Amino acid sequence: MRSKPRLLLIVFALTLMLWNPPLAVATSAESEKHAILALVSRMETAWNRGDLKGYMAGFANPDVIFISHGEYQKDWQGTLDHYIRDYGESDATRGQLRFYDTKIEMLAPDAAQLNSRFHLERPENPLDGISTRILRKRSGQWVITLNHVSARELPGADREKTAGSKRKP
Repeated sequence: MRSKPRLLLIVFALTLMLWNPPLAVATSAESEKHAILALVSRMETAWNRGDLKGYMAGFANPDVIFISHGEYQKDWQGTLDHYIRDYGESDATRGQLRFYDTKIEMLAPDAAQLNSRFHLERPENPLDGISTRILRKRSGQWVITLNHVSARELPGADREKTAGSKRKP
């Protein structure tokens, strides 16, 4: 008879250890953050290989809100047109893009805010700046629904100092 209460106690203890909602929520949030970081990595890779449409796959289509240079872009197509017009299709004008110092805050299970710095290295007019993004999970995929960019061109001395400090370890 003593073995039955002991067995029940062991089952109860194991159930408590395995069923831990706060841990499950934290694990879920971390997995969502990893999925968002993977999206940003795919976008960076697409940009750097010259695939601007691939880069744009990370944005909500057609309803992304994109703010840059104190202006709203029209929509997804307007944003793509902006990238083609302002950065072109050549390696020299498009440059190499890198996001870093990325911080993600989960706002809800299907909403997140991402803040990051970026560096665009190119022969003329390299850029450095900060982007703030709101992402939504739609049909199981994270997409950027709002993108606000604050950028600055780097003068000669600042360019060398900033580019050198931004190399991946």
